[in-house]
Amino acid sequence: MEPLPDLDPRFSQPDAVPTPWSDVRALLEQAELFWISTVRRDGRPHVVPLPAIWHGDALHFCTGADEQKGVNLAADPRCALTTGTNTWNQGLDVVVEGTAERITDEDELRTLAQLWYSKYDGDWDYEVRDHAFQHHGGAALVFRVAPTKVLTFAKGDFAQTAFRF
Repeated sequence: MEPLPDLDPRFSQPDAVPTPWSDVRALLEQAELFWISTVRRDGRPHVVPLPAIWHGDALHFCTGADEQKGVNLAADPRCALTTGTNTWNQGLDVVVEGTAERITDEDELRTLAQLWYSKYDGDWDYEVRDHAFQHHGGAALVFRVAPTKVLTFAKGDFAQTAFRF
């Protein structure tokens, strides 16, 4: 079942229409780069770019356990992933809010590794071992973020739509 859109008239043009979920899902599937926002233990924000995969109604990403985002998620798994365009008058920006859950099932990890390889034309070629992705830089923990809320910002038409899960 698709989530229902909720257009926020405070941040939308009077004649705006909600962004359809099918458009949001297509953008999440096709986007190559996302920005993940996590929070350090002292409350300061941490934001960095990373590749991610939309699969099974959730975003998936990976990070080393000792990378700042990995350290942050170990203390507080709540996060937001953002993608879109940096233009003012065209495009669609999407923010996915949720809780990062580590994936350790190696069959699921193999499926995700193949999706990474296919989506990024072989640039991300992971081996699955020890419940993580393995690559030249070491182990990467893999996380799933099932959305609790998705915000979209249609530009040009200026429509802010929320989806709650």
